[in-house]
Amino acid sequence: MVRSSFEPGRIVRITLVVVSVAGLGGAPLVLAGAAWAEAAVAPERNPPGDIPDSQVFVTYANSAGYVLKVPEGWARSEAGPDVQFADKYDTVSVTLQDQGSPLSREMVRKVFVPVLEQSGRAVQVAGVEEVALPAGPAIRIRYSANSAPNPVTGKQVRLEANRYLLFRAGKLATLDLSAPYGADNVDQWRLMAQSFRWK
Repeated sequence: MVRSSFEPGRIVRITLVVVSVAGLGGAPLVLAGAAWAEAAVAPERNPPGDIPDSQVFVTYANSAGYVLKVPEGWARSEAGPDVQFADKYDTVSVTLQDQGSPLSREMVRKVFVPVLEQSGRAVQVAGVEEVALPAGPAIRIRYSANSAPNPVTGKQVRLEANRYLLFRAGKLATLDLSAPYGADNVDQWRLMAQSFRWK
C-alpha cells in the first residue's frame, strides 16, 4: 500500500527507475526514492558561490584509485570510494562504480540523462558532449537544477552543474561540479576537471 501526502504547492512523486542496457556489462542502474515535483527557481541576481581567484587548491587522493585538486578548507565527506567537498552551495564530488565498457555520447543521452532528470530537482539539461581530459576521454553533461531546501529557511537556489563521466578498466568515475547559477567558476572548474587522474 502506498500513501501519498500533500503540502500546499508541493506534490510528492515516488520514483523508481531501473535501467538495464545490453552490452554495458555492468549491473543495472537502480534509483528509488521520493522527489519533489517542482518548478525551476529563478537564478539569483547576484549569485553567491564564486570561487575566489586567490583560492588555494590541494591534492586529494582516494585509496580507490583516483586523485584530483580540490579547494582547500571545504568541508569533506567520504563514503568508501566516493567523496564530496562543499562550501555553502558550491560542491565538488566524485562517485565510483563498476562499468563494463566505455560510454558513448548517445548512450549517455539515452540512459544517464533520463536518470539524472528523474532523480534531480527540476533538472534542465543544456548539453551532452565528448571532451578530452588529461585522464582520458570523457562525456560531459551540462545542466541546471534546484538546490535542496535550506534546512532552516527552506530557501532554494538555482544551480548550474557540469557532470563528467570518465571510464577506465571497468570503473566509471562521475565528477560533479556545481554552484549557484551565474557564479563565475569557469577557470576553477576547468582546473579541477583537468586535475583528475587515475592512480
